[in-house]
Amino acid sequence: MSDIQFNKEQKEVLVSKLQSWFERELDQELGQFDGEFLLDFISNEMGAYYYNRGLQDARVVLEERLQSIDEDLYAIEKEVR
Repeated sequence: MSDIQFNKEQKEVLVSKLQSWFERELDQELGQFDGEFLLDFISNEMGAYYYNRGLQDARVVLEERLQSIDEDLYAIEKEVR
């Protein structure tokens, strides 16, 4: 798997969210550099867990859809005499 990377706009939004959370929950100021460093750490060390969970959730949806399609195919099967 390749590294999780965000474009500039996404990174700005995520760092801003981290800064807001630090201020609100910890009453600490998180600078831009530190926010980017923390985001990189979270992405590199924990991102794969979230990514894999997303894939597992997608597999469940796909399996449900395939089951539905399979049932539909059986429903239109012609009787053999």
